[in-house]
Amino acid sequence: MYERVADLKLTVDEYELADRRRDTSSGFTRRTTTVALHGDGEIGRGEDVTYEPEDHDSMHALTADLAGEYTLDSFSDRLDDIDLWPEPPTQDPARHYRRWAFESAALDLALKQAGRTLGDALDRTYDPVRFVVSTRLSEDGDGRPTTDRVEAWLDIDPGIEFKLDPTPDWDAELIAALAATDAVRVVDLKAYYEGTDVDTPIDAEFYRHVAEGLPDAVVEDAAITDETRSVFEGREERLSWDYPITGIASIEALPVEPSWLNCKPSRFGTVESLLESIAYCEQRGIQLYGGGQFELGVGRGQIQALASLCYPDAPNDVAPGEYNAPEPQAGLPSSPLVPGDHRGFGW
Repeated sequence: MYERVADLKLTVDEYELADRRRDTSSGFTRRTTTVALHGDGEIGRGEDVTYEPEDHDSMHALTADLAGEYTLDSFSDRLDDIDLWPEPPTQDPARHYRRWAFESAALDLALKQAGRTLGDALDRTYDPVRFVVSTRLSEDGDGRPTTDRVEAWLDIDPGIEFKLDPTPDWDAELIAALAATDAVRVVDLKAYYEGTDVDTPIDAEFYRHVAEGLPDAVVEDAAITDETRSVFEGREERLSWDYPITGIASIEALPVEPSWLNCKPSRFGTVESLLESIAYCEQRGIQLYGGGQFELGVGRGQIQALASLCYPDAPNDVAPGEYNAPEPQAGLPSSPLVPGDHRGFGW
């Protein structure tokens, strides 16, 4: 797949950065930075989805000379020689996020300068994209999780589907109520996060309650340990990974041969790593679904376009950005998302 885009010609005159901020349904203010590469009368854009707001300050302190004539592949080589972090990031995965912002902007610009779309280059068609809504549950006055947010969305759109983040305070009654909706498609156990607001403990009993109580849901980012392994015996085909996946080597290092993977382009860092990994999964029958990171700009359209081309029927966490607003709202596009007008990489 990468060979289809690696030799695209690319002219870069200059770049500029733009800051974006928005409140989210998960209770925090999202900040991202848009990278705009200018060249030959076109603009290619990418988005740095680094989570820690203060890390974006160093992005705006960046001074790099990117002007020149390249192929997409040689531009990536040029980025190898540039320190994109004047100050070290708070979390190391952010190095891939920033690299992806420039790589995706370059892919977008190269395609526009060639008068092509990513679909043209990959010889694939844009299909309608099934999407799920990723959200944390609402809480009652005592701070206990409730199904209120899920029910509010279902009242607006009875066909909506969800990706949810279980926590140890989910009791049997709550899990049964969620199962009764028949709308939960992915549950994210977030075992690999450390030092964040979403860290979730590794606990076999907790895992068992979720896996047994929501028997049709894909189970993402469970830690497979001596204590938890028995929970998933006979359920291995439901296991998926997200946070550890940064390329083919990381897939091959998983404790279980995966049936599912969450594909978040920014985690791969480079266009080459992303496309090679997608091809690797397709060749081995590993099912992919797209992952979102509260993108505020072009990054959202790009993950939607990639899902449309490569895994349109999966439970993709690529809902339009309005679904990340603090409160459910009516009048939003329903799943599947119909391909819109597009140039270059995204929609």
